[in-house]
Amino acid sequence: MSQIDPTPRNPVTDQWNTVASFDAYEEAQEAVDHLSDEHFPVEYVDIVGSGLKLVEHVTGRLTKGKAAGAGAASGAWFGLFIGLLVGLFTAGPVWLGLILGGVLIGAVWGAVFGFAGHAATGGRRDFASTRALTATRYDVIARGGHAQEARDILGRARHAAG
Repeated sequence: MSQIDPTPRNPVTDQWNTVASFDAYEEAQEAVDHLSDEHFPVEYVDIVGSGLKLVEHVTGRLTKGKAAGAGAASGAWFGLFIGLLVGLFTAGPVWLGLILGGVLIGAVWGAVFGFAGHAATGGRRDFASTRALTATRYDVIARGGHAQEARDILGRARHAAG
């Protein structure tokens, strides 16, 4: 049974070597999985992404109404949480009123804050989006003198695959 190296890693100062480079993270993940399947000590392996870029995917137009609706939904969830929390300390059917009241009050205040927050931007950001940080290349690296062994294992796998 192999043991994990307890020494802290610093990619700037550690002695490590690139085993293979890939264009997609999934390919690098498959390579490490193959090394694991071949009983390679994967605790000496890292996947390092480089050439980082921010990708913002625009999902649609954001209006004051949509901002208010999103705020209402968020506020309703918070109101439900507060209603349930306060409802734990009540007896009888009163807890249902606390939950409904919490949801309604939370939805109203959430809608107000969502509308006001979007209105405060003055039309500078009238769209909704999601952001992701991605890399253009993924390197599988090995530390502790294990790079050549990892290269050999992955080379045999590539050769067997044709």
